[in-house]
Amino acid sequence: MSTTAATPGRAAAPPPPPTPPTPPAQPRAGLRARAAALAAAALLVLTAAPAAADTAPAAAPTNVAVHDPALVTGGGGRDWFVFGTGDAAVADGNITVHRSANGTDWRPAGHVWTTKPAWLAREVPGVTNLWAPEVYENDGTYYLYYSASTFGSNRSVIGLATNTTLDPADPDYRWVDRGKVYESTTSSDFNAIDPGIVEDASGTPWMAFGSFWSGIRMVRLEWPSGKPAAGQGAPLRLAAGHPDGNAVEAPYIVHRAGYFYLFVSLGRCCAGLDSTYRIAVGRSTSVTGPYVDRAGRPMLQGGGTVIRAARGDSVAAGGQSLSLSRMAYHSYGPYGTPGDFRLEIDQIGWSGGWPAPMG
Repeated sequence: MSTTAATPGRAAAPPPPPTPPTPPAQPRAGLRARAAALAAAALLVLTAAPAAADTAPAAAPTNVAVHDPALVTGGGGRDWFVFGTGDAAVADGNITVHRSANGTDWRPAGHVWTTKPAWLAREVPGVTNLWAPEVYENDGTYYLYYSASTFGSNRSVIGLATNTTLDPADPDYRWVDRGKVYESTTSSDFNAIDPGIVEDASGTPWMAFGSFWSGIRMVRLEWPSGKPAAGQGAPLRLAAGHPDGNAVEAPYIVHRAGYFYLFVSLGRCCAGLDSTYRIAVGRSTSVTGPYVDRAGRPMLQGGGTVIRAARGDSVAAGGQSLSLSRMAYHSYGPYGTPGDFRLEIDQIGWSGGWPAPMG
C-alpha cells in the first residue's frame, strides 16, 4: 500500500479508537481507512505494489494488530508490507509499518515519520493520529495517502508522502511530505478521509474517499504530483443510502476484466465487540460509476453485496485493501482483551465475475 528513520524493535499496535457517540441529527464519521496497493497479475490488476508474482501461502497471518491495513503483496524475493492507522501514544500517532517475508509472519518496521508534519495541526486542530493509509506506485515512486481527522468530525484532510523504495534498509528510504491532497470542512457534505487510488483504462488516476455524511466520493488526480487535476467541480458520488447516518466508508477500487469493483466497509467500526463492520462490493464498467451490486441494486441507493462479515470469534470485518489476489482487513473479536482488533488476509477468488474470499 503506504519513517524517515524506522525505529527498530516492536512498534506498539494502535488501540481501538474510542466508541463513537450516539449519532446526532447530522451524519458523523467513523474512523476507518483503506488502504492499499493494487497489482497487475494473477486475479487483480496491479496498481499499488511492486511487480512480483503472488507466491504467498494461504495461511492466515500470525496474530498482529493492524487497523485499516494497506497491503503490498510480496513474492519473487520481495518482502510484503502492510501500513496501518497510527497509535496516538507512539511515534506521534504516525502511520505504522510492518513487513513479512511470507505474508504470514509479520514484524514491526517502524513508522512513516516520528513526528507529524506541523501543518496537520493547523488544518485539523486536535488531530492525534493518522488513519487509513493507501500506498500506490507510479513510475518508480510510492505515493502514501493518509487521513488526518478527529473522531466524529468531518474537518479532515487527506495528506500525501512519497518515497522511492519501501525497504527501510535502502539508503534512499525517506518519506517526503508532499502536503495536502484534499480537504473537507464542517460545512462540507462529505468527509475527506479513507483515500483509495485507482487508474482507469487510459491510465488516469482517481481517488475515491469518504465516510458517513454523503458517502463515497471521487476526484480525478494527475501524475506526477498525485494531487487533484485542475478544472473539477464537486467530487463525484459513488455510494450512499445506508442507515445509521449513511454508514459507508473505506472505498477501495480494483480494475479487472472490464469492470471496476468498488469495495466498501458498511456499518460501525471502532466499537470493539459492538462493531458491525462488514465488507461489501459493487461493480461498474466505468471508474466513475454507476456501481451496482450482484443483485443489481445501485450503490448510491444502499446497494452492496456483502462478502465478509462476522465469522468464528470475529464480530466484524472492514478497513480493507487489495493487492494481487489478497484482501487485507482488520477484524474485531475476543483477541487477548475482548474487542481487540487484528490483521486478516484472505485469498480472493472469482465466481461469475464477482470476488469471493476464500477460507
